Amino acid sequence: MKPIMLHGHERSITQIKYNLEGDLIFTCAKDSQPNVWYSINGERLGSYRGHNGAVWCIDVSWDTTQVLTGSADNTCRLWDCETGKELAVLETLTAVRSCGFSYSGRTLMYSTDKTMGHPCEIHIYDVRDSTQVSNQSPAMVIPSESSKITAAIWGPYEEYIITGHENGEICHFDVKTCEKLISVKEHNKPINDIQASKDMSMVISASKDFTAKLFETATLRHMKTYKTDRPVNSAAISPVMDHVVLGGGQEAMDVTTTSTRIGKFDAKFFHLVFEEEFGRVKGHFGPINSVAFHPDGKSYSSGGEDGYVRVHTFDPEYFDFRFEY
Repeated sequence: MKPIMLHGHERSITQIKYNLEGDLIFTCAKDSQPNVWYSINGERLGSYRGHNGAVWCIDVSWDTTQVLTGSADNTCRLWDCETGKELAVLETLTAVRSCGFSYSGRTLMYSTDKTMGHPCEIHIYDVRDSTQVSNQSPAMVIPSESSKITAAIWGPYEEYIITGHENGEICHFDVKTCEKLISVKEHNKPINDIQASKDMSMVISASKDFTAKLFETATLRHMKTYKTDRPVNSAAISPVMDHVVLGGGQEAMDVTTTSTRIGKFDAKFFHLVFEEEFGRVKGHFGPINSVAFHPDGKSYSSGGEDGYVRVHTFDPEYFDFRFEY
């Protein structure tokens, strides 16, 4: 399983996203330039230039016409996917930590950091309403009183937003009433990443408490726990197999003092149901910050602290592998 190495970032990768068809990979990093690549051969298509700080999050609409990026330069920017033209700059008071398009692509949301006396908030815009975007008057602002939001995604049917918090909470925020509908606290350390399954029936959370946990999307009922021996920075659910992949590694500041062998920088594969680890993929020279499965399930990508994105295509044996039970 020889990977394709994508090197277009000077600093550590923060997030990887595939578009709906899976022919493009969108990456952002702690440098100020998000990139887009062909997933089949790793050729870089182009960059989105305009940010002045680390870009924490990236998302692409379902029809691959628009790209959304959130950055530490206190802006969330909307881009034309094809031309790289900047369509809108949504200015905020603090850094933008997570962002996303709803399933229809009609609305977008982003969450801001709780710093310098400013609260943590979710801002929601209607993309079709140009006056909303140009005047920077969001359709809705949802405050998060409890703890800073570190990860957020849209729920199915665009009725609520699923958020992961610094204190380990996972919540549903209603988009119409701005109320917190459900809150569960299965993790005891900050949540680094939340990703949904292909049919949106399950979500997986990755946390600094060395675990990833599987939840039912609608009720946030905790179903499975995948235990590791390191902080988990990202976790993804395979769209075709009962598998999950976890990426992580020890804290970036401790990396220089350890070899790659001890640092545990490999991607780990677990069985979705049995919670058993059955495979590891080595390669990164630092913690893995983001993992994502290709929509067809035949490959996956991982982005690390070393600034590289590695695209791994699975060997045929991977699809023949079955757990005996």
